[in-house]
Amino acid sequence: MAQHEMYFASEKERKIWRTKFIISRVLLFTFLTLFALFILLPFWFMIVTSLKSSDAYQIEQQRKILRLFIPFNEISFLNFSKIFGTKGNFGQYFLNTAIVAIASTAFTVVTSVLAAFAFARLEFKGKNLLFTIFLATMMVPGEMMIITNYQTAISLQWANTFAALILVHGISVFYIFYLRQTFQQIPNELYLASKVDGYGEFHYLVKVMVPIAMPTIVTIIILNMMGSWNAYIWPNLIASGTNPITGQDMKLVSNGLMSLFTSEFKSEDTVKIAGSMVVTAPLLLVFIFFRKYIMRGVSRSGIKG
Repeated sequence: MAQHEMYFASEKERKIWRTKFIISRVLLFTFLTLFALFILLPFWFMIVTSLKSSDAYQIEQQRKILRLFIPFNEISFLNFSKIFGTKGNFGQYFLNTAIVAIASTAFTVVTSVLAAFAFARLEFKGKNLLFTIFLATMMVPGEMMIITNYQTAISLQWANTFAALILVHGISVFYIFYLRQTFQQIPNELYLASKVDGYGEFHYLVKVMVPIAMPTIVTIIILNMMGSWNAYIWPNLIASGTNPITGQDMKLVSNGLMSLFTSEFKSEDTVKIAGSMVVTAPLLLVFIFFRKYIMRGVSRSGIKG
């Protein structure tokens, strides 16, 4: 602030500027604080309500009050016990979702890295035309492809299998485009130097391009895992029964939880909120621990050449 004050001719101008600066800062931080509370309050309500007993919650509803804080001795984990001890086998749903999220993310990262490298560094006939067609498909809503994907999965006998949940959405045009932009910003001199040293394209990709583009790749991993974890329409359509070989229930947490909400726990709001918290917690933890990679991947796409 002192560096700016030296440009004012009088003490009065300095005081006016300082007053305006302080007021603007107070308004800015007040707005940010209110906005943060607006976002965090639903999460806090979810946590507190999930730890209340059903009787305590019913009493609050009858009295038309809402407690955002509960004493330590009133904390109850019965709602979580009901979720994981239900006949609906919520633990199996959770395991299925973890397998699908991890496997589909790994498959998507591999396809995105290889395709982005081909479009960014390799030279072949029709590359630009093919990439233009790829980008054009982004204008087609994903919902329009559901029927085609469903018919394909059924014809391959993939109904109620991990293959339908993992492989069908294993390619993302947006991630390929996003990673290609990062690869294109890597100096071409590195590629030429690797060719002089006798290294092939795959070695250059693994040893040079992937480490440099790691913030972008981590961003893709996080976003794809969140999308796989929250998927509802496709899993509900293709994996709503049992596996034809193992006989295990193939529901994921999204459609599995919804089926529980409409059957066993139809009238138990605290159990519903506890289930929502169980589903949300892994994604929230992933975002908290890896948010710096998301910011770094968005703000810095590769390096500047």
